[in-house]
Amino acid sequence: MADNDPITNVLLDMDGVLVHEDQPIEGAAKFVGSLHERDVKFMVLTNNSIYTPRDLSARLERSGIDVPEDRIWTSALATARFLDDQRPGGTAHVVGETGITTALHEIGYVMVDTDPDYVVLGETRNYSFTGITRAIQLINEGARFIATNPDPSGPSPSGMLPATGSVAALITKATGIDPYFVGKPNTLMLRSALNAMEAHSENTVMIGDRMETDIVTGLEGGMRTVLVLSGSTSADEVDRFPYRPWRIVDKLGELDIDELLQR
Repeated sequence: MADNDPITNVLLDMDGVLVHEDQPIEGAAKFVGSLHERDVKFMVLTNNSIYTPRDLSARLERSGIDVPEDRIWTSALATARFLDDQRPGGTAHVVGETGITTALHEIGYVMVDTDPDYVVLGETRNYSFTGITRAIQLINEGARFIATNPDPSGPSPSGMLPATGSVAALITKATGIDPYFVGKPNTLMLRSALNAMEAHSENTVMIGDRMETDIVTGLEGGMRTVLVLSGSTSADEVDRFPYRPWRIVDKLGELDIDELLQR
């Protein structure tokens, strides 16, 4: 992939790029509006598996950002697509919210509490010790272990909360079994999003706020990458990583869309 290949498609992370919780980040609505005006293919690519794309679209709309639900690709959707490819019509025991259960129902999976093909760990604001214990028992009994994403923490109005990666580590410690993580930085999620939008990596830019997920996913997927400093990774942390993004900006609103697309 060469820098002079035209960029015609945009992938965007959500939290830390477009919003902080329900608060829009300055310039995000204008940037997304510019994508609509120029009829640019784009997809919001998020590791958030709590909500359905319809829920997330409504959340962004309340923040003044126009992203239709068919322009949102979650780790829950990517996980469901992966399981449908691996074992169509299977069964799963889910620890998570409606984002992952809805995605699995829509591809024909049945949710069970005994003898599942998979234990699927997603994100929730209400992890329970009872639910985690049951997941451990089922994995020890032979269920395959899948997790929607490896993020160890996530934002909330009251501060950072443990997320899927942290709970997965607890289950791994108890069972000795590592999960297969489908979400970023696994390029499987990126490829499924590109397929959904009928785009190619060499003409796509990935914009995100986490070096260890968004940026490395884009790099390994053959894309140019833009790091925004409005989320997880701060400016003084960038040099700690053995790789660098194509560009770094303070926030999404600082990107000139015409310059980015070379129009």
